[in-house]
Amino acid sequence: MSLRVIDLWLDLGEFHLRGVNLEVAPGEYFVILGPTGAGKTVLLETIAGLHFPRRGRIFLNGGDVTRVPPERRSVGFVYQDYALFPHLSVAENIAFGLQLRGLDRRAVAARVDEISRRLSIRHLLHRRPGTLSGGEAQRVALARALAIEPSVLLLDEPLSALDPQTREDLQRELARVHRELGTTTVHVTHDFEEAVALADRIAVMHQGQIVQVGSPEEIFRRPESEFVACFVGMRNIFRGEVFPGEGGYRWLIPEGAGRQGIRIAVLTDRSGSVHASIRPEDMVLSQELLHSSMRNSFRGRVVGILDRGALIYVTVRVPADGVLPEATDFVCAITRPSLEEMGLREGREVYIAFKASAVHVFP
Repeated sequence: MSLRVIDLWLDLGEFHLRGVNLEVAPGEYFVILGPTGAGKTVLLETIAGLHFPRRGRIFLNGGDVTRVPPERRSVGFVYQDYALFPHLSVAENIAFGLQLRGLDRRAVAARVDEISRRLSIRHLLHRRPGTLSGGEAQRVALARALAIEPSVLLLDEPLSALDPQTREDLQRELARVHRELGTTTVHVTHDFEEAVALADRIAVMHQGQIVQVGSPEEIFRRPESEFVACFVGMRNIFRGEVFPGEGGYRWLIPEGAGRQGIRIAVLTDRSGSVHASIRPEDMVLSQELLHSSMRNSFRGRVVGILDRGALIYVTVRVPADGVLPEATDFVCAITRPSLEEMGLREGREVYIAFKASAVHVFP
């Protein structure tokens, strides 16, 4: 089933939706990504029929369901807190929606057995929700939502309450089940890594509005606004001016760098005032000047080292002809072995280099 949301407006206490437009293709795994309070859950609940918008339309497979009650929308919903019925067994929880639809006992039992096998929870069917781990409870909630064979599956932060290992396991499970069943899925999260791992496409939401839609690669490497660039961890985000260059390149001079500031070679058709972003992992950090095809190469000094476990973020301050007030800071991502091998510490002089194509220029 396809899902289409047209110019959706809603006011619900502190949460608002403002002119939301979305199109989700049949069988697509679509992720809505955004910070807490962006309106992601409210949008999901409105699609499910729990709130009626003051303006706009919602279509499922071409049919207008804007005013259709939830039970008639053929939508499966999995909440962050699972929302399982504590007085029912796992089997009874999974069967609940099927019984509401009037299926006979034999058909219900067959469907419960099929979906519990698919999600590897058949051994839990006799248990009560209160005895389940977080990962087990989430699988049961997913089984209950999928048992009714919904047109659209809605997942509200389904992995956020789980420990890292269980989260990874269930993430793989979601991907596998989607491949096998092909159910059109809309998944809400604030975790960008989760979105990249699962999504065919991503919509970034901010203050009740969709601010960018694209593939994970587009969102990750080509943000269309400063907010999106910050949210996806660009770390190197500049305002500046683009000037004519040579050899197919143009020059970006970061704001505040001054007339004697550094010039960054970029590949863009834009000119004048712009924003630019560079992913920290696209920058090479070395102790000596690199002789390579990378167009941008600067000498600077380490002014910060931030340990994030697998990756280390090193801030390098590049002065303008030795004039520190006009310096520009760059953040590079390196591995722990690289940090130890180079013996980096604050105050150490280093070189950074990156390609002109690694610089994304946007309005």
